[in-house]
Amino acid sequence: MPVRHNEKYLETGRTRQKSRTREELVSVLRRLLEDGQDPSVAEVASIAGISRTTAYRYFPDKEALLHAALPETGLGSLLGEDPPLDVRTRLEQTLDAHFQFIRTWDPQLRAALRLSLTPGAAPPTLRGGRAVAWYREALSPLEAAGSGIDIANLAVRLRAVAGIEPYVWLRDVAGLSQDQAFAVMRANALDILDAALAGAGVAGE
Repeated sequence: MPVRHNEKYLETGRTRQKSRTREELVSVLRRLLEDGQDPSVAEVASIAGISRTTAYRYFPDKEALLHAALPETGLGSLLGEDPPLDVRTRLEQTLDAHFQFIRTWDPQLRAALRLSLTPGAAPPTLRGGRAVAWYREALSPLEAAGSGIDIANLAVRLRAVAGIEPYVWLRDVAGLSQDQAFAVMRANALDILDAALAGAGVAGE
């Protein structure tokens, strides 16, 4: 899914100034997310000292601004332009990309997790369930091949063991290093896939 900023607006007139304005909006959003906030475009604009009207010329909604600040949130797949066909390899590649996303945006993802646990709070934008779609895309050859595996359920199971929630527990409660936490999540996810393939009589490569 592409970032939905107004590209034509950025490419006309005072392009350098427009680029600086855009980057200021993105920078402010990142800082606010890191501080545990989930601001609207208008709130970001106010803190950046940019008019609301101007901000909306760059980003029509919060989702568009978020995708600019954290580009991975706008992706429907983490497999790139020439994905492998083998499902286990696809899952490994998706896990690696997801873990890099967590490495890069650890504070923002933790902040979104805290917000989502606040009673009565609306779900933060970062808690959009995108990772389930990433794992379902990794598993898509099984669906196309008629494996009989419930792909939607399997994607949810994979997300349950590979994401910010298990990562925080492994780091903060179990006391593992970052690399150790990712290794545990990776092993758990691959074990789940291997068990599903074996149960359906599907041979892995």
